[in-house]
Amino acid sequence: MFDIGFQELLVILVIALIMVGPSKLPDLARALGRGVSEIRKATNDIKDTLEQDETVKEIKKEFHSAQRGVTLDSLETFTSAFGEASKPTETTAPSIKADPQDVPGEPEQKVGEDAVGIQPSQRQGEVVADK
Repeated sequence: MFDIGFQELLVILVIALIMVGPSKLPDLARALGRGVSEIRKATNDIKDTLEQDETVKEIKKEFHSAQRGVTLDSLETFTSAFGEASKPTETTAPSIKADPQDVPGEPEQKVGEDAVGIQPSQRQGEVVADK
């Protein structure tokens, strides 16, 4: 990280020993270790946050591009299918002229003897001769 060799580290420790003294050197080393670990933790948190933000941005980009692609593809498919489906109706619709009497309505319902299949000539007491 700082590219410090053994000799440079030894010189720094000797200077710290002379400046602080042997009694306070362990306290200084602990404080220095805590500071370095807090700095590492903070930098790692920042790196993780930046990576997450970058990942979220990439996912959003992919989602929006896929959404645009699906929308355009489905719109194009719908337009072509609708265009093909409307062509036969455009050519046949003007030629169809509906006559109100030709339009089928509800079927006629038979009531009474006609409903069971008895002909008017076969009513009670009447005998039908075979022809």
